[in-house]
Amino acid sequence: MKAQVKKIDGGVAKEIELPVMFSEEYRPDLIRKAVLALQSTRRQPHGAYPYAGICSSAVGWGSGRGASHVPRLKNGSRAAKVPQAKGGREAHPPMTAKVLIKEINAKEKQKAFRSAIAASIVPELLNSRGHIFEGAVPCIFEDKFETLARTQDVISALTSAGVYADIEKAKDSRKVRAGRGKLRGRRYRQRKSLLIVTSGPEFRAARNLAGVDVVTIDQLNVEHLAPGMQAGRLTVWTESAVTRLEGR
Repeated sequence: MKAQVKKIDGGVAKEIELPVMFSEEYRPDLIRKAVLALQSTRRQPHGAYPYAGICSSAVGWGSGRGASHVPRLKNGSRAAKVPQAKGGREAHPPMTAKVLIKEINAKEKQKAFRSAIAASIVPELLNSRGHIFEGAVPCIFEDKFETLARTQDVISALTSAGVYADIEKAKDSRKVRAGRGKLRGRRYRQRKSLLIVTSGPEFRAARNLAGVDVVTIDQLNVEHLAPGMQAGRLTVWTESAVTRLEGR
């Protein structure tokens, strides 16, 4: 499978042969499993205080009083300690010993990665995610793209490639989150737009564009390619990144 390498002014520099993983079978089940396994590593174990709800003077009454055998306070006012009592212990509290990490086989993870890359060049999957683009995919730039230092230069290059409209759509999607997340550092929600994959050091010129994620080929994982476990993300590559993809 061949693809065109674009110049930053919109012209065509040359054609290259894509790595074989762009022809991988689409496996949404493996992609979902791999993303869940990756997300589970970010969970933080938490648990209740072991003596919560049972630090009380309540003792069992025993039988012969015409009342239930639940522990009651010394003055006999009310039940305590048991889960159904006011202020009692929780029936099944969270425990720090619970295993939160979801495992995945190495070969399944590798196949999910290849499948997510292949899904990024399927127009039907890109449309199902709501991406806006013109022309053929994948969008591959010459290595000169990585040397751009100004955001305006990046915008010009993406506009010439016909993918900047997707960033504008993400910019318009920003809204205040509903619920408690507003108080926990997640005030705004915004849709994902482009994924830019480079080969070299950190590419900082595109970090302020709405919904854009910029990663190197060594940092690239399944969650970048399938955010929300839905494959088919519009991805912009550099030529060196595609070349180094064979080593992944």
